[in-house]
Amino acid sequence: MKYLSICSISFFNLISISIIFFLCSLYFLLNNLVYFIEWEVVSLNSTSIVMTFLFDWMSLLFMSFVLMIASLVIFYSKEYMSGDININRFIMLVLMFVLSMMLLIISPNLISILLGWDGLGLVSYCLVIYFQNVKSYNAGMLTALSNRIGDVALLLAIAWMLNYGSWNYIFYLEMMQSESEMMIIGSLVMLAAMTKSAQIPFSSWLPAAMAAPTPVSALVHSSTLVTAGIYLLIRFNMLLVNSWLGQLLLLLSGLTMFMAGLGANFEFDLKKIIALSTLSQLGLMMSILSMGFYKLAFFHLLTHALFKALLFMCAGAIIHNMNNSQDIRLMGGLSIHMPLSSACFNVSNLALCGMPFLAGFYSKDMILEIVMISNINIFSFFLYFFSTGLTVCYSLRLVYYSMTGDLNCGSLNMLNDESWVMLRGMLGLLVMSIIGGSMLNWLIFPVPYMICLPIYMKLLTLFVCIFGGIFGYLISVMNLYSLNKSLKFYKISSFLGSMWFMPYMSTYGIIFYPLNYGQMVVKSFDQGWSEYFGGQHLYNKLVNYSSTLFLIHNNNLKIYLLLFVIWVLILLNFLLFM
Repeated sequence: MKYLSICSISFFNLISISIIFFLCSLYFLLNNLVYFIEWEVVSLNSTSIVMTFLFDWMSLLFMSFVLMIASLVIFYSKEYMSGDININRFIMLVLMFVLSMMLLIISPNLISILLGWDGLGLVSYCLVIYFQNVKSYNAGMLTALSNRIGDVALLLAIAWMLNYGSWNYIFYLEMMQSESEMMIIGSLVMLAAMTKSAQIPFSSWLPAAMAAPTPVSALVHSSTLVTAGIYLLIRFNMLLVNSWLGQLLLLLSGLTMFMAGLGANFEFDLKKIIALSTLSQLGLMMSILSMGFYKLAFFHLLTHALFKALLFMCAGAIIHNMNNSQDIRLMGGLSIHMPLSSACFNVSNLALCGMPFLAGFYSKDMILEIVMISNINIFSFFLYFFSTGLTVCYSLRLVYYSMTGDLNCGSLNMLNDESWVMLRGMLGLLVMSIIGGSMLNWLIFPVPYMICLPIYMKLLTLFVCIFGGIFGYLISVMNLYSLNKSLKFYKISSFLGSMWFMPYMSTYGIIFYPLNYGQMVVKSFDQGWSEYFGGQHLYNKLVNYSSTLFLIHNNNLKIYLLLFVIWVLILLNFLLFM
């Protein structure tokens, strides 16, 4: 009898739970229900420990999407990780990750949120260092330590919640909105969300975390872990509107969006390009959230999870076929050799760019139109639209390098599209990437937003996208007056291409001075005067004393008789004067 693998069991369980949650979320959405469940874990005398769960349409829908993507990713891993002897451990880690995510999503309580949050950080560390080599270890440490800042901020927020009656923040948000204690809690939660969602100044861990296996990138670094921070801020969104917190978040997330879009245009590593595009979309969600449109942020979060997971899966299939090479300069002409994978890749890329009627279009277009009728300054407006253009720019650059032209890879490459298990996982997400946007649009906004704009502003989004695409295709074509355009402006391109030196600042920038001072302390204290007055001084003195004593130990008759005489004199002293 053929036994079932852990992948198949997990896949069927997760996908069935996902469907149940989706149907529940529809029921809750149509009937406008919220279930708040209090489960008394232990009660002793008058003290009770209560675990609370919050089920509304938002948490159920998000859980259903996370479970669906996780199930397809596990199904995909069955073939992608088939050469790995520890595949069971890998699937267990992914399931632990999904469990932490569920705990985070349904808890309206800061303490249970911290449990899920820490679980996410820990499991993601284990997943990033899965291929145990030096690069993975460095990336894992950067990821874990960046996320620790957010954990500490959550712990401090829990401590500040002692000003109120319980840790169920959901009761206090609207009532205590203007109080200074609540502002402190809000700023700490915002700090936590910014570390998890990799906003400036914590951006450098997300591209580094691409050292993880591709299924992990598809699940963790595109759709779930990085959106946990945004989900947390959606729950705390009352504190952001009409306060300095929202304005600060708008600035930082807009800059993140801009920085990631610029960086992706200079990158040649396939997974890093997709990671930077994730960073750019996270900036978009954060900035629209900071303006108070939390439903739009949630809508974009869900559609982005669908097409970005698909994009990562296609990248995994390509890397698999390229003999584990991730350099896009070695690809080319893949649309001929891998037609179905390339079709999925192109559909998810177009959804990312906001191609009309795919998943990304509904959320992105609505966000940009809301931005146009909102009351914001020209700088934020520029950041939104320029970053949208950059998104299409790097997407078309990616298509130019990998899909068109001639194959540039080394010899002995078996290029085929025969990996059926991976393709079935991808096709599930392909369907969702096409119909997901319109479906969610009808569900979340049953009454359409009325956005009244002049025609040139309505068409601005489309125009920016087309212009960005043309520009991206032109700058990547090499035989256009054959000239390396990034080497010509080397300083600018090295600044923009390394995410505004963010990775250096968050690694060397933090450790340089402490290590320098440490070396100075070691030189002056440990190996300096503490050695001179301590160890070495003591050693010299002891050598001197013991060499003096050594004279006495010589078997010399004169010394012997002299000591004898001295001893007799001492005894006589005692006898005479006592």
